[in-house]
Amino acid sequence: LKAYVQDLACRLAGEHCPDVRVHLVRTPLFNASMAPNGMMQVWTGLMLRMDNEAQLAAVLGHEIGHYLQRHSIERLRDAKTRSAFGTFLGMFGLVGAVGQVGVLAGMFAYNRDHEREADAIGVALMKQAGYDPAEAAKVWRNLSLEQRERPDGGYANPLFATHPPAEERLEALAQLAQASPGGTANEAPWREHVRPFLHDWLAEEVKRGQHEESIALLSRLIGASPANGEYLWARGEVFRLRAIGGDLDLAIADYLNAMATGGAPAETHRGLGFIYKARSDVPRAREAFSRYLEAAPQAPDFGMIKSYLEELST
Repeated sequence: LKAYVQDLACRLAGEHCPDVRVHLVRTPLFNASMAPNGMMQVWTGLMLRMDNEAQLAAVLGHEIGHYLQRHSIERLRDAKTRSAFGTFLGMFGLVGAVGQVGVLAGMFAYNRDHEREADAIGVALMKQAGYDPAEAAKVWRNLSLEQRERPDGGYANPLFATHPPAEERLEALAQLAQASPGGTANEAPWREHVRPFLHDWLAEEVKRGQHEESIALLSRLIGASPANGEYLWARGEVFRLRAIGGDLDLAIADYLNAMATGGAPAETHRGLGFIYKARSDVPRAREAFSRYLEAAPQAPDFGMIKSYLEELST
């Protein structure tokens, strides 16, 4: 997978390919970053949310834009200067505190200008590599669907404090795409390359504990791929763990639909077993746990589930 993403980055970077070194980081959050020396990090939470190569190209192109414009170096120099100035203001008590807030706000505004410039470069690199620039705006539109479901209405990732507002970014990216229409999305190659990692990424998304965001994400993925048992299982897990209102019934429905696809992971049976056990539905709980143990004899929780079965048999 790393080689595949590295090749994609090279197609975008062109003659700067030798400078860009991609590292995939197993973290269930949406983020990518570029260091001054060309080291790029791409987090698995971001890759889970990509629908095709073109969307990933939009993110990689954006980060390459930062590198080409030496934004990271400018930010380091600027942070050092502002930190020294803030320390100077700090000598004057409350006025100094207010001054440091102003310095911080100035840094954010400065960074937003960089983000806008990197977006424009990223779209240009996408088009040059043959990708559809319209997919860039979809990345942020999809992410905004999750953010709107957060109880506080904010961003889980503080790194987005330095980005332009979502609505502004969507509009700017859409205008850039209209100026350069055409290109491919390349969904099939992307799906094939991430398929071996999908289950683990989904399990880590479930464990993130941001239920509303996860339900929005998984509902979008299910809408695009209704026969994908992995997505249905993952949403069922989120409903089961949230367990408010009619969540447990929704979880059962997702689990059963996942099983109907023929592509449900073994953990689907375990989830059903937990719900049936909590509801004192002993026959169904025993059946579900037994099917889980048969499907996953090497599961790390094999002993625990076996003890549940023994308990249900007494």
